[in-house]
Amino acid sequence: MDNDVSAGSGTTVVAGRLALGVTLLAFGLGTTGVIDGVGAADAVSLAHYVGGVALFLIGLLAFRDRDTVSGTGFVALGALWFTWAVSFGDHTSANGAGLFLLLFALVALTLTLAGGDGLGQVVHGLLFLAMLLLAVAVFADSSSLAKAGGWVAAVSGAAAWYAATAALAHWPTVLPRRAAGRGVTATG
Repeated sequence: MDNDVSAGSGTTVVAGRLALGVTLLAFGLGTTGVIDGVGAADAVSLAHYVGGVALFLIGLLAFRDRDTVSGTGFVALGALWFTWAVSFGDHTSANGAGLFLLLFALVALTLTLAGGDGLGQVVHGLLFLAMLLLAVAVFADSSSLAKAGGWVAAVSGAAAWYAATAALAHWPTVLPRRAAGRGVTATG
């Protein structure tokens, strides 16, 4: 196989997006409280193993396949999810938890600005917004902002799931472009 071609990166991107999507869906829906009796604490094990360990390992596989962008993203997000899972609850102060979520948001912002495909940028952009809302919610002790952040995290998870599923099922991942209006034709 040609060393310039990153054949495994497609597989690692799909696996990474599935792991991130499932983690964000569980975390986001748990944070919203929309499902009776399910809270963010119920996402801790999933975040620990799927969002943390699996995502970190997928990132290492992406590095092995010379996909440094996906590798960096998945390793960083895996480390953050692992850290969130092991520190959830009474292990940190409220301000410490808010600071952690703010740092999580900054990593997501970096991944958004790093580029890549449109769906990946949407996923990371929504993840940034979710973590920013959750950080502000912790600092302001606002359950309304926390629920809003949970919903944004769930939407980010749904987008990550869709991006992974679309790659496997050959679904569309971009909206078709069309001319600006009726009767508009290209000159040339």
